[in-house]
Amino acid sequence: MRRFQERVLGTGRTEISSSDGDVWLLGVCHNISQQESTANVDTSNEFAAFEQDFSSKILVTYRKGFDAIGDSKYTSDVNWGCMLRSSQMLVAQALLFHKLGRSWRKTVDKPLDKEYIEILQSFGDSEASAFSIHNLLQAGKGYGLAVGSWVGPYAMCRTWEVLARNQRETDNLAEQPLPIAIYVVSGDEDGERGGAPVVCIEDASKRCYDFSRGKLAWTPLLLLVPLVLGLDKINPRYIPLLQSTFKFPQSLGILGGKPGASTYIIGVQGDKALYLDPHEVQQVVNINEDSQETSTSSYHSNVIRHIPLDSIDPSLAIGFYCRDKDDFDDFCSRASKLAEESNGAPLFTVAQSQKFSSQATSAPGNTGFQDDDSIAMDVANEAGNNEDDWQLL
Repeated sequence: MRRFQERVLGTGRTEISSSDGDVWLLGVCHNISQQESTANVDTSNEFAAFEQDFSSKILVTYRKGFDAIGDSKYTSDVNWGCMLRSSQMLVAQALLFHKLGRSWRKTVDKPLDKEYIEILQSFGDSEASAFSIHNLLQAGKGYGLAVGSWVGPYAMCRTWEVLARNQRETDNLAEQPLPIAIYVVSGDEDGERGGAPVVCIEDASKRCYDFSRGKLAWTPLLLLVPLVLGLDKINPRYIPLLQSTFKFPQSLGILGGKPGASTYIIGVQGDKALYLDPHEVQQVVNINEDSQETSTSSYHSNVIRHIPLDSIDPSLAIGFYCRDKDDFDDFCSRASKLAEESNGAPLFTVAQSQKFSSQATSAPGNTGFQDDDSIAMDVANEAGNNEDDWQLL
């Protein structure tokens, strides 16, 4: 299995060289380019900090030996579950940010945090675990998810939206396993509008308000942005923009990889995409209080794999976590600036409302972001003239 995936993804490499520049890992810059040589990585404080940050990210891989999924006979997701596993990693990271903060690191010299253990337990491989592969497949039936079949980023994002909604309807609000509202950013509900997706501020606000059952004006927010940036390969114009998203403090990385082999991309160094690989097959484990260190070791990796950023599948999804309204406003400001620097071909744009996002003319307002949708309309026109750049989501 590993040999097959290496033929698809390329062999995992750990040659992170200081000569290739700094590493951006989910919004944090590791200044390893200041080091003289990678020969001293063991004594390099900067490189050691990067390695600890990388290895603290939750890894979710293929598992075998779990209870059969639904009415099927599948007790493993080998060869077909990599997109589900990649998405579990992204949401697990959002929960780590939410509960323990971006600076959290897994340590071996002191007891593990209770919140960390609870997060891992929620991604166990049984129906009892809130975000198990079993429950994801059930929630995603309306988007074509099926046992034994591969799934794309758009359907995966929508599945998380459904699963979160189902959890909210059945659990006490204060005790939800996912205490974060989800906003899937796309052209429309069916993902059928061409052009760059629009982050609508009013829509984001409504997601938060509905999530809190009208009790709060704003809540923590997980934004998922499914994109298709070309046909067989990513249009080169989008590569610098993808790189820049990892500099956002809200960055949760990218669901992407090679066709049919999804990974969780968590960082960039120059033109290289650093990722966690879900394709290793591991025995199912139960996280418990008695043997925490043993049972959690399979959820982390210090193997730093990378592939050329321009070689990943053009069908992907970007994630962002906004802790509060100020954090969301900061995200919108950064996203608007990035769109302005995109030469008329942004990954996505920001508008106050759907009305603004659908109008070609400017509209007055004082949001501080894109009240008109000039950039989005430029991209829609650009997409009409360059069908190889944008596909329907």
